[in-house]
Amino acid sequence: MRSKLFVPGSRPELFAKAMAGPADGLSFDLEDAVDESRKDEGRRELGRYLGALPASTGKTIIVRVNALTSAHFAADLEAIACPALDLVNLPKVDTVDEVRACAAALAKVERAQGLDPIGILVNIETPRSYRIAGELAAASPRVAGLQAGWGDLIEPLGIDRYNPAMMQQLQLHIRIAAGEGGVWAYDGAWANIKDAEGYRREAEAARRLGYLGKSAIHPSQVPLANEVFRPTDAEIAHSLKVVAAARQAAEKGIGAWTVDGKMVDAPFVRRAEAILAVARKLGLVAREEGSLE
Repeated sequence: MRSKLFVPGSRPELFAKAMAGPADGLSFDLEDAVDESRKDEGRRELGRYLGALPASTGKTIIVRVNALTSAHFAADLEAIACPALDLVNLPKVDTVDEVRACAAALAKVERAQGLDPIGILVNIETPRSYRIAGELAAASPRVAGLQAGWGDLIEPLGIDRYNPAMMQQLQLHIRIAAGEGGVWAYDGAWANIKDAEGYRREAEAARRLGYLGKSAIHPSQVPLANEVFRPTDAEIAHSLKVVAAARQAAEKGIGAWTVDGKMVDAPFVRRAEAILAVARKLGLVAREEGSLE
């Protein structure tokens, strides 16, 4: 999921257009993007649209629900739970218990509707959630990833949003926390839609830190994320060499070896396999090419 486009839940006229676009994932928003007076309308329209989708859409389907402590959370889950839904994006999380309560609520809805398990994408957007991000990542097997919520996290603190050096420190912390829980990290939105270079720069920093992709709040940002998070030809070529060498090393019982003058062992092989998995999904290499199976 190189790119994830936010779509307001109260704008049904945008749903099909977003689905037809190039974003790898869609994050339908019932929280901040929907005014309090239109919450009922938004969840009704979104529930109707998602319920009519096939189980497999070719995109990752995410819904940002209202906070667990809000009056809307339970109704949101009831409205949006369906075979097409991949992830519930849980905002304003401050405790491990909130993640577990969300998981329990999902399990109840799934049992009632006969659905497969739905994952959770946890937002890191409060000072406390930032501090305990590793605990949140490991709070439930349903947690698929941590998502940076830059606006909510740093704007109230008066932190300079457009200071790259400072932002990379925050990105690194969330990425390491995600790694502690064995889940992926996803970069937050870039509010200045006209600043394409700024978006690209932050996306490139996130990619170097091992993020899965970057959110987009406007369709014009989607191609930038897709390009930045696409494995390069050089990365693919090197990864193919690493996997081929790993196969030969295993046959000889060798635990560490060199590829292009660089030492390689198990962690490097896993990284190469991850790069090739993305490349195969994008059709950049054959399905069987570079596989250790």
